[in-house]
Amino acid sequence: MGASISVSEKSIHEFTVKDSSGKEVDLSVYQGKVLLVVNVASKCGFTEFNYTQLTDLYRTYRDEGFEILAFPCNQFLYQEPGTSQEVHQNACTRFKAEYPVFQKVRVNGQKTAPVYRFLKSKKPNFLGTRIRWNFTKFLVGKDGQVIDRYGPTVPPLSIQKHIKEALREAPTVHNP
Repeated sequence: MGASISVSEKSIHEFTVKDSSGKEVDLSVYQGKVLLVVNVASKCGFTEFNYTQLTDLYRTYRDEGFEILAFPCNQFLYQEPGTSQEVHQNACTRFKAEYPVFQKVRVNGQKTAPVYRFLKSKKPNFLGTRIRWNFTKFLVGKDGQVIDRYGPTVPPLSIQKHIKEALREAPTVHNP
């Protein structure tokens, strides 16, 4: 179900992912920033409030060093059916997302994206490491370490306090 996962990477900054057009993005560009990493879907019952509140959070804290990294996922009842580019366009048009929306990923199973293997290994929940639904959120500190994990029903605005605390913390460097 959600067995523990072993990963060799020590920080989210060690990963490379693909943007919605397939171009590689080295996550080390986010060193020194607080991140909220979210698996998103456009046809989910949680879509409206999550995307709307994610956009509000981003607009409020982006100038303080906060970034949202959105990873579309079609693993939960096929609620993200479009291409990565269509998903990006929808997020930007419908929800005014100004933060990065990456290429679609798998967050569970044998083909789990490496960055999600890392995130889940650092903050398992009652299911072990398994992500149970769309809009699971991981708060990552300036040093690339996972601070906390929030379930799909947790409104993004409800974690503002944790984001502010993370933004106030001085970054520490972890040697890989």
